[in-house]
Amino acid sequence: MGTVESPKDYSDLKAVFFNGTLKKSPQTSNTDGLITISRRIMEKQGVTTRVIRTVDHDIASGVYPDMRQYGWQADEWPELYPAVQAADIVIVAGPIWLGDNSSQTKKLIERLYAHSGELNSKGQWAFYPKVGGCLITGNEDGIKHCSMNILYSMQHIGFSIPPQADAGWIGPVGPGPSYLDEGSGGPESDFTNRNTTFMTWNLLHLARILKDAGGLPAYGNLPQEWSAGTRFDFENPEYR
Repeated sequence: MGTVESPKDYSDLKAVFFNGTLKKSPQTSNTDGLITISRRIMEKQGVTTRVIRTVDHDIASGVYPDMRQYGWQADEWPELYPAVQAADIVIVAGPIWLGDNSSQTKKLIERLYAHSGELNSKGQWAFYPKVGGCLITGNEDGIKHCSMNILYSMQHIGFSIPPQADAGWIGPVGPGPSYLDEGSGGPESDFTNRNTTFMTWNLLHLARILKDAGGLPAYGNLPQEWSAGTRFDFENPEYR
């Protein structure tokens, strides 16, 4: 095995964690316990982090940037979205309910999707070249199912997903202790701690690579170029 490179400087990166728990603050969130592992690794590298517990905010349901324009009296999402715009890394975290992501997690994905048609400064979709990952907790099966849904959704709207971009913990199927409950074994789980650590570092590495490269190249992925027809001629050697 070759020599492992020393960590680079990550202190200019920003990360936002969205916690899709159904418990309002200050109730204990088991998902937050798992977030803390990843967050501490990032902060030790100088990364600026923020955790947003979506249930603490009056976020409307819908797939538009501001649902107040569509009949909702209140919508805090427009005030929260700048945290996504500023972030290099976005981690969607949440619990498993009935084998699936929580309603809060699903609502967040929908509200991110609301911005999928916007463009960044290079003319690409808005979430190029942000990096995405996910963390899942629960005491029933469903980590991989929930992760597939989140990571597919994130890459579909423009996030870059590194290798092994998910981690989670579940207790025994059925009634039983949750992650932070005494005797659960959650915080001591070597498997969970390893995967959370790998996920965190892979997010950092890919975010660093993309930021140093100035993002993904703006060739072959510009919506306005496709609309203008300038990249539509597949027989044109310039397209290749």
